Amino acid sequence: MLTTIVFDADETLIDLRPAVTGGLVAVLEAMRRLTPAAVDVSLADLELDWAAVFGESMAAPVTEIRRAALARSLSRAGLDAHLDDIAALFFARRFALTRPFPDVLPALAVLRQRWTLGFATNGNSRAERCGLAGEFAFELYAHENGLPKKPAVEFYAAVVEAAGVSASRVLYVGDSLEHDVVAAQRAGLRAVWLNRSGLPCPADVFPDGQVSTVAELPGLLADMAGEFSADHSRVP
Repeated sequence: MLTTIVFDADETLIDLRPAVTGGLVAVLEAMRRLTPAAVDVSLADLELDWAAVFGESMAAPVTEIRRAALARSLSRAGLDAHLDDIAALFFARRFALTRPFPDVLPALAVLRQRWTLGFATNGNSRAERCGLAGEFAFELYAHENGLPKKPAVEFYAAVVEAAGVSASRVLYVGDSLEHDVVAAQRAGLRAVWLNRSGLPCPADVFPDGQVSTVAELPGLLADMAGEFSADHSRVP
């Protein structure tokens, strides 16, 4: 029987895209104030710099990837010496704008009545900085205390250890099929795919459940609990 529900952060509970875009807009405005050369730098350039650095260093801490991406962007306008100030500006704006999706807090309040809730992420979206302070019994962040990023099996071993129950009693919920579903199931957890965009599920991936919003999760879990009980009622 499930006892613990653990959530991914970005694009699962946290509406990250508007916050990141807002942070990059602030960076671009600051660059253009510092030098006329930045007029030729676009928001798309800043986004491409992130994608390029992330592709080269995806196993690194997210904060380091963002700083390296910003360094790449600043070099486009000869502003390399301003990295510390620009990085601080980006992160201040990013976290000031970061909020949960509207469906999240009401659903967590319902879920908490029956299950222990956890929070475990590859990113730097700390719960207390993203409108989720006090919502979880435990929180895990990749690269703290040597914890590797998903999809590493060690990440999910740490989730199970924090939950204090067997892996089969833990359900992981996230938006990434590779990192949040396949990797979690490989580690012995059950997994629900949060598919906000209505994407088709590949034929070779089998989530234990699928929802389009967190608001659907209590109903899905009730159904899963009923199936579990029905399966066990047939055992002689």
